[in-house]
Amino acid sequence: MYSFLSLLAGAVFGLGLLVSGMANPAKVLGFLDLAGPWDPSLALVMAGAIAIASPAFGVAGRRPLSLMGQEMKLPSSRTVDRRLLAGSLLFGIGWGIAGFCPGPALVALGMGEAKALVFVVAMLVGMGAFELFERLGNPRNQKAV
Repeated sequence: MYSFLSLLAGAVFGLGLLVSGMANPAKVLGFLDLAGPWDPSLALVMAGAIAIASPAFGVAGRRPLSLMGQEMKLPSSRTVDRRLLAGSLLFGIGWGIAGFCPGPALVALGMGEAKALVFVVAMLVGMGAFELFERLGNPRNQKAV
């Protein structure tokens, strides 16, 4: 049941990305292009998501288990450090160049977009490189095989 509800939640999220146009890189780049014909629709989508997610995270933070009986795994760190800032910067650069972030890229990939395939492959390579550097830089982070 847990897997089915996870799949359902992902499908609803993907459908929301399609309906809002956020799986279209031109729409995202229109939002990021402040010097050109600016498209504020992404800001409205973000505001709607924040309005829905904020109370949900407030409730979730006070619960030990999810509605499905699973352990709540919310981030505990509130530290803004160089790693967070560097990762945010890299994310923003990639988003601005491609017009995709991970969720919409997967939706676009499912729709057969070639540009999304390039983005997803680059994203996976980046994730793999991060894991490799983490393991090389801190032996305590190595997972038992």
